[in-house]
Amino acid sequence: MSKNDNNLRGVFINGIFNENPTFRLVLGTCPTLAVTTSAMNGIGMGAAATFVLIGSNVVISLIRSFIPNKVRIPAFIVVICTFVTMVQMLMQAYLPALYDSLGIFIPLIVVNCIILARAEAFAAKNNVIRSAADGLGMGLGFTLSITLIGIIRELFGTGMLFGNQLLGSGYEPMLLLVLAPGGFIVYGLLLGIINAIGERRKKNNKGVTSA
Repeated sequence: MSKNDNNLRGVFINGIFNENPTFRLVLGTCPTLAVTTSAMNGIGMGAAATFVLIGSNVVISLIRSFIPNKVRIPAFIVVICTFVTMVQMLMQAYLPALYDSLGIFIPLIVVNCIILARAEAFAAKNNVIRSAADGLGMGLGFTLSITLIGIIRELFGTGMLFGNQLLGSGYEPMLLLVLAPGGFIVYGLLLGIINAIGERRKKNNKGVTSA
């Protein structure tokens, strides 16, 4: 495997693990809490954000040399708006039920801090291939995270998963989990668990290095 392949792999994996936007950078918490009442919502929102991330990263990387520094943020937002509009129109045409379920949070991807942060911190400073890998990694990391939250909230909040009853007719749903406070509880618990695992891994790596 070449050095470039290793670099691309590192950029891609970084968005899933080391700089996961949901659990490590704690970005995009508004849609994370609002739309994760079901696993399908998590997948839909994650897929939409991933499309916008990849598209905007690629275009911004291509035109970064031509954008005056004074107007770079407005220019980035125009590019992001273009891809969000595309996603919105596609979902309205082909996935109307999912679009209705996600509601205002699809157009609000425009101001999602994950998208703008990657445009400013990565795409504006790297080539097209690396920017695409970053967008894919960050998008996949976001998708996996909010889908996990959606699975937990849907399963224990309704006893169902992807619309199928899993926990039996005798299960008493924890309705709190599909309400706003439940989103905070699940997100907070997962955030704590993942950060604890990350800290343990750091300590183990330090121990191996010092040995």
